[in-house]
Amino acid sequence: MTVRLHHRVTGAPGRPTVVVGGSLGSTLASWGPAIAALSGDFHVIAYDHRGHGGSPAPAGPYSIEDLALDVVGLLDEQQVDRAHVIGLSLGGMVAQQIAAQQPHRVDRLVLLCTSAHADRQPWTERAAAVRAGGTGAIADAALGRWLTSGYRLAHPEVAAGLREMLASIDDEGYAACCEAIANMDLRPGLSRIQAPTLVIAGAEDPSMPPEQMRAMAAAIAGSRFEVVPGAHVPPLEHPDAVTRLLLEHLAGA
Repeated sequence: MTVRLHHRVTGAPGRPTVVVGGSLGSTLASWGPAIAALSGDFHVIAYDHRGHGGSPAPAGPYSIEDLALDVVGLLDEQQVDRAHVIGLSLGGMVAQQIAAQQPHRVDRLVLLCTSAHADRQPWTERAAAVRAGGTGAIADAALGRWLTSGYRLAHPEVAAGLREMLASIDDEGYAACCEAIANMDLRPGLSRIQAPTLVIAGAEDPSMPPEQMRAMAAAIAGSRFEVVPGAHVPPLEHPDAVTRLLLEHLAGA
C-alpha cells in the first residue's frame, strides 16, 4: 500500500520535472537552496519520505521498495511520466530503486551520500535507540554525521535548525526507515540503471565514504563521480558547489 507523500511543487510548469528526496531524519526544508536554484529552469517536486515531515507514518515494516512506490505514486498524482530524480542518503536509495526497477520513469539521476547496501546491525541498533528514546536520543550522533566539526562551530544556527528538524521526525517512522535500510540490497540493480548518473560524495563523510560511493558509481554504466572537499554531507555544507553540479548534469553537460 502506497502512502500519499507530503510535497512541495515549485518552478515553471511545462519545464522538465525534477524530483528531490532527502536524507533519513530530514524534511524537504533541508533542500531550500537547491530547490530555489533548480526552480528557475525546472518544474521541481520536493517530497518528504513516509514517516518524515508532513507525510504520514503508517505502521511498519517498510522496505526501500515501499518508499520508491510512494514516489512513483507521487509522479502519477502529478501526471509526470518521466523525471530527473535526485536523492540524498535515504532518498538516494529510493532513487536507485526507481531507476533500476522502472527505468522508463527516470531521465537523469543524481545520487548523493548514499549506498546500495548497508551493514544490518548499526541500523537495527539505531532503530531500537529511537524507539526507546526518540529521535532526540540520536541527535548528537546524527549532527556529527551530517556536519564537520568546523562547520558546526562556525554555523551553530544551522546545527540548531537541523537538530530541531530531526526532533520533529516521527519516532516510529524514523525507526521503520532504519530497518528498511538494514534490509536492503540494491547492488543487483545497479547494472540495470540506464539513466545518465551523477554520484556525489563528501570527502569527509564518515557514513558514506568516497571509496564506498566510488565503487557504487563504478557499477552504474557511464556514471560520473564527484567528490566535494571539506564536507560530510555536501548539500548541507556546500550547497552552492552541489547546485552547480546538479545544474550542469541536468542540463546534459
